[in-house]
Amino acid sequence: MTLSTVMKELEAKGSKDAKTRWSKHGAREPFFGVKVEDLKKIGKQIKNDQQLAMDLYATGNADAMYLAGLVANGAKMSRKELQTWVETAPWYMISEYTVPWVAAENEHGYELGLEWIESKEDHIAASGWCTLAGLLALKSDEEINTYEIRTLLTRIAQTIHQSSNRTKYAMNGFVIAAGAYIPALTNEAIAIGKKIGAVQVNMGDTACKVPSSPEYIQKMKDKGYIGKKRKTIRC
Repeated sequence: MTLSTVMKELEAKGSKDAKTRWSKHGAREPFFGVKVEDLKKIGKQIKNDQQLAMDLYATGNADAMYLAGLVANGAKMSRKELQTWVETAPWYMISEYTVPWVAAENEHGYELGLEWIESKEDHIAASGWCTLAGLLALKSDEEINTYEIRTLLTRIAQTIHQSSNRTKYAMNGFVIAAGAYIPALTNEAIAIGKKIGAVQVNMGDTACKVPSSPEYIQKMKDKGYIGKKRKTIRC
């Protein structure tokens, strides 16, 4: 499929209801409002076409950018390309999902995640925390420096309430990931979550809520999911 063909299909799949819903979540023009299930169907047709994935992201169309993340191979992307993706992400579905999906697959993912969390740009810092959380879900415990993760958890406990909006949400997600995917940190993450308490995030004109990290981790613990790694963080 060519870029033109895919863009025409995306336009055809655009839904008024989906566009209204995405708008409430913060999506900005241009975008058609394509449902995620339809994006996944299109993605299966263009899987492994790295150049097309890069071209889709470069359009600046939010639907195309999300689709790019579904099909791109993050391991094949350069550091510069990943930096471009994070800087140009137009809303949180791209900065907190699409970008971390590919960054977590890349050899530079961890160092980029650490760099991005230092950014004063809310969407970049949030992307950094999501990338680091994604790595916890994908990497074996032997590949993870538990001491550094503890340091990051302590930092979150001290700074989350003073952080910017989406960064707070992503930090909360990191606490959950640490507790869920690193058994040695489960109890510590729960304790930190309790210390943090409720996290206030402006979710726009939606009914979405910030999950309680200790409750979320405890539910996973009760179901026997702690420490179970994922093959991919795409969704």
